[in-house]
Amino acid sequence: MTAPIASPPASPAETVTPAPPADTAARFTWPRLRAAEWVGIGILAVVAAFILIVPLLPGSDPYAQDLSASFIRPFTDGAHLLGTDMLGRDLASRLALGGQVSLGIVLFVVAINAFIGMVVGMIAGYAGGRLDNLLMGWADVQLAMPIILVLIALSAALGPSVWLMVITLAATYWVGYARVARSTAMSLKSRDFVVAPRIQGATAQWIVSTHIAPHVGVQVLILASADIGGVLLLTSSFDYLGLGVQAPTPSWGLLISEGQKYVREAPYLALIPGIAIFLVVIGTNLVSQRFTAERDLSTLRRRKKARA
Repeated sequence: MTAPIASPPASPAETVTPAPPADTAARFTWPRLRAAEWVGIGILAVVAAFILIVPLLPGSDPYAQDLSASFIRPFTDGAHLLGTDMLGRDLASRLALGGQVSLGIVLFVVAINAFIGMVVGMIAGYAGGRLDNLLMGWADVQLAMPIILVLIALSAALGPSVWLMVITLAATYWVGYARVARSTAMSLKSRDFVVAPRIQGATAQWIVSTHIAPHVGVQVLILASADIGGVLLLTSSFDYLGLGVQAPTPSWGLLISEGQKYVREAPYLALIPGIAIFLVVIGTNLVSQRFTAERDLSTLRRRKKARA
């Protein structure tokens, strides 16, 4: 009898790698950071260290007045590194406290809008039908309302305040997040890892919170990181117009407004807060641009794969 001929081992090129689970197909892959992103992280780290450390230094009182030491120029006095304002208040201390106020408001507004938009968008995208039309119609109405005119009208009726500004932004600025969440939820609800639990009798709440929310959350987080600079410019503009933070509490927009009155005698009073706003905006843009590009590329790949 002839011995059975053994089949040759498979070559590495013929080896079939198992396909990834369906749930990983829509996940976002975090890219490696390039030099520009590291520059943005460095800028934000320096700003964060400044606004957190300066108020802890001895003698840094942002409200202490000394008229005999007014209009000290930056880097000319060791006790006041960034100079003083018209009332002799230390500009570095006021800039640091203003940064805490401005960035705290921005992060709170972005977080509230991201949460509202994520919830509304997921419900609309997963439910579809009349509920989708109702929620997106509401979003279109919100998008058509000019925020600044709404805030001016409310401030005229109720008086300007920071909480009125925050509530107005929280009620009108979530539409962009809702659109992103809706499109992501609509693209996922027909996937196998969402359809299978639905056939097995899983509740819509469980499916959305377990299989859709993680994917939507990544997209909303990327949008929120890219939105920080825009919200900072918006809130600073409201503070500059007197519709947000009120004196004597400092904010970067309010510091620019106060310093503009003395632009001839002391241009640094308006220039330094403007530089702080610029640094945060450019830092957040540098950090978020890579993630935004990766998100768009991932979305394009999913669309091409769905059409194939």
